[in-house]
Amino acid sequence: MEQRLRGILEDAMAEMSGITDGRTLEEARVRYLGKKGRLTEVLRGMGALGADERPVIGKLANEVREKIEAMFGSVAEKVEKAALAEKLGKEKLDVTIPGRRRKIGKKHPLTQAIEEMEEIFIGLGYEIAEGPEIETVYHNFDALNTEENHPSRDEQDTFYISDNVVLRTQTSPVQIRVMKSTPPPIRIICPGRVYRADTVDATHSPVFHQIEGLVIDKGVTMGDLIGTLRLFAKNLFGEKTEIRLRPHHFPFTEPSAEVDVSCWVCEGTGCRVCKGEGWIEILGAGMVHPNVLKACGIDPEEYSGFAFGMGVERAAMGRHNISDMRLLFENDLRFLSQF
Repeated sequence: MEQRLRGILEDAMAEMSGITDGRTLEEARVRYLGKKGRLTEVLRGMGALGADERPVIGKLANEVREKIEAMFGSVAEKVEKAALAEKLGKEKLDVTIPGRRRKIGKKHPLTQAIEEMEEIFIGLGYEIAEGPEIETVYHNFDALNTEENHPSRDEQDTFYISDNVVLRTQTSPVQIRVMKSTPPPIRIICPGRVYRADTVDATHSPVFHQIEGLVIDKGVTMGDLIGTLRLFAKNLFGEKTEIRLRPHHFPFTEPSAEVDVSCWVCEGTGCRVCKGEGWIEILGAGMVHPNVLKACGIDPEEYSGFAFGMGVERAAMGRHNISDMRLLFENDLRFLSQF
């Protein structure tokens, strides 16, 4: 048995000298030191030895194991260092070669416009409210005091998913949801995508963005609305900007108005951007109709409020003097990189 142990040691030493990779090394370790390895097999036969031989053979077996384990550790370290050197050699970089500059992206001009408008209203104490883009007819029309025969309900203007479900035509349904779930005072803006059955051209798209605002509280007046819109316009378009209200009709506000701002290019003197008028229409607004308040469980005798809504595309086009809305959606980097 002593001879077998020495033979195992000699074989292991001879085999270790030729190993250069981790997989072969592990196979050799199992072959010599594993549960079914050569050394383990010898040790299992020690029960047949006499009492005088066991201490001698046991000591020798331990010495052989320690030497084999030490050899394995030494070879494993060399193999690991060699593998690391090979990997570093393959991954070596020539730092003197000019690198490839990564282009830094920018926010889309529509995103920039939305965030800028949000920042203005957040500074005025408004909160941002969001809602589903797929809406019920009730939230999109009925609760907003829109009559059943109103043109906006027609399939030529609205995308119907079913008789009672539509793609929202405005973000006003978000206002309805907030008024039904939140007691006054309310001060929110509702940014988001909306959908209308428009043919794509320079100023229309079936998918566009809106930001609407809503304030409900005691004693809110038309004067509060005008002051808010004037402050907003000056922050967005410049300190010299003025606003003009023209009487209009919206089912959900009474009184209602179209709101123009003085042209940001000519400052009201008349140019090709404002088509010589000196004014550019940007939004609609008005005092929340009592029927809308009632539909949301708010007493119009106690509370009043105003609402307004504007197209983000129109504001972005105005800010950057863009003449064709389609440029905002075509994803031409030559165009988008300007902003």
